[in-house]
Amino acid sequence: ALPEKKMVFKGLVTNKEDMNKLIVTPLIRYPLPGGSALITFEKAEVAQRIIEMKEHVVELSCGEELEELDRCSVRVQAAPVDILLPSALEIGLTRSNRSILVSDLPSLGICEEVLLDKLELFFSKTKNGGGEVESTEFLDDAGQVVLTFAQDGVAEPLIARGHMQVLIGKGKYKLKISPCMSGDITNLQLQPSRCPRTVLLAGIPDVLGEELMRDTLEIHFQKASRGGGEVDALAYVPAGRHGVAVFMEDAG
Repeated sequence: ALPEKKMVFKGLVTNKEDMNKLIVTPLIRYPLPGGSALITFEKAEVAQRIIEMKEHVVELSCGEELEELDRCSVRVQAAPVDILLPSALEIGLTRSNRSILVSDLPSLGICEEVLLDKLELFFSKTKNGGGEVESTEFLDDAGQVVLTFAQDGVAEPLIARGHMQVLIGKGKYKLKISPCMSGDITNLQLQPSRCPRTVLLAGIPDVLGEELMRDTLEIHFQKASRGGGEVDALAYVPAGRHGVAVFMEDAG
C-alpha cells in the first residue's frame, strides 16, 4: 500500500497526434519532524559533499569573536532526501453526456456563489440553448465551472457551438464551452528519486530561536571552509513541532 500522493496534472496539446499525451508535474509533500531542516544548495556537488561528511559541528556564536570557553556548538547529521516520483501512469477518462465545462470566465470581482447563480440562470433557459441545471461546481485550481444538466441532449449542442455570448449582470461575455472529462488513475508506478541539491539536517536541538537558528545554519553551510556553498533555500522546524516541505519540478 502506497501513501497518498498529491500531484498536479497538466495537459498540453501541440497537434492532433499528441492529443492523447499527458504531462505530469509532480508536487511532492515531504514531512519534516521537529529538530530538522532542509537545505537546498545552488550546486549539487556541494550537497553531495555535505552528505558525505555526515556529521557537522555548527558553532552557535553567530560569527562573534568569543573566547574558547564561551563558545557553544551543536552536532547535526546530514542525510540525502529520497522521494517517490511517478514513472508510469494510466488514466481512464470518461466523458459526461450531461455536463459542460465553462471557461474564459471574466474577472468581475463578484463572489463565487453569485457567479454560479448567474451562470445557472443563463443556462437554465431554453432560449439560450440550455435546460434545467442539476448542479454547478467551481474549479478553484483552473478558474472554470462545471454545469450539469438534469436531462440528456442539452450539453452536446452547447459543446458543438464552442463559444457563447453569456449575459452576466449587465454585460455579455464570450465564454468557451467544452466537454467535461473525468478520470480515475487505473495504474500508477513510482520510483525512488534522490534530490540532487537538497540535504536533510537532523538532530538539531532547541537551543536558539527559530529565526536565529535558521540564520546560524545558513551561515555555517554557506562557508566553503566547512564544505558548504551558496544556499538557495533553507527550511527549519524546531523541536516539538512538525512541518511539510513541498518539492516541485526543478526548472534549473
